Amino acid sequence: MTHSLGPAGWDAAAAGFDDEPDHGLRDPEVRDAWARRMADWLPDQAGDLLDAGCGTGSLSLLAAERGHRVTGVDFAANMLDLARRKFAPHDARFLLGDAASPPVPTGAYDVVLARHVLWALPDPAAALRTWVSLLRPRGRLVLIEGVWGELSPVGIPADRLLALVRESAGGADVRYEELSSDALLWGKEVRDERYAVVAVRH
Repeated sequence: MTHSLGPAGWDAAAAGFDDEPDHGLRDPEVRDAWARRMADWLPDQAGDLLDAGCGTGSLSLLAAERGHRVTGVDFAANMLDLARRKFAPHDARFLLGDAASPPVPTGAYDVVLARHVLWALPDPAAALRTWVSLLRPRGRLVLIEGVWGELSPVGIPADRLLALVRESAGGADVRYEELSSDALLWGKEVRDERYAVVAVRH
């Protein structure tokens, strides 16, 4: 299922997007919780990171603070404007474009990061194949996804995403991490399915 919001909808949502605790990371405890996870998911050595569907750039800012060189891609110009403001002290590139097919060269990145993006794309498998093609040897995908809502749930279940990742990044080392039980990440207790998948290419 794709998200009903297109670029215009996300542009309109940009002003209030960071009000959600896990979007803006304004609460120091929430920010620290994400920073700890990012330290575990990202390579120890600083490299080139693509944030596909970067939104306002909160997670990629944590990566930049660890020394990674960030390129962010999003199809909502207002989201990118907010990301650029956050990154004012850091060197980063933000490009207007489709997260599923970013306007960047193949084989140029050590990390492709995407949070809550794949579930909203019309062809997640094609997007994953594209993202894998952007990675260098030993590069990694860092994917944060879930299934949200109890009455009309939307999202991508972990078992489906794991199968897609194994198919798209054949032979990669794939790790699954459950995130629902860590309330600090979300600024509240949650009962739905939230998780991360990290896949490292050989």
